[in-house]
Amino acid sequence: MKILIFTLFLLSSSFLVDAVAPPLAPVPDAGSCDAMCNARCAKAGIYKRCFRYCGMCCNKCKCVPSGTYGNKSECPCYRDMLNAKGQSKCP
Repeated sequence: MKILIFTLFLLSSSFLVDAVAPPLAPVPDAGSCDAMCNARCAKAGIYKRCFRYCGMCCNKCKCVPSGTYGNKSECPCYRDMLNAKGQSKCP
């Protein structure tokens, strides 16, 4: 009888932990990153490369600076990402 009560207690407590856990931070869907990066890379000389790197940065930083160039102060994470050569990774 004690084992049954203990098992029921464990099962009910695991459901309570799941119900009280904090929600995860919202992740931008691929469509919103695609739209923001499409606008960001509209005037890029090598569009595909710009779009690919912008997408990686958007997925990690959850933001893309406005405009087609500059304005990186709007998104510090985007601004501070560097490639292996120490240059800015995000277009």
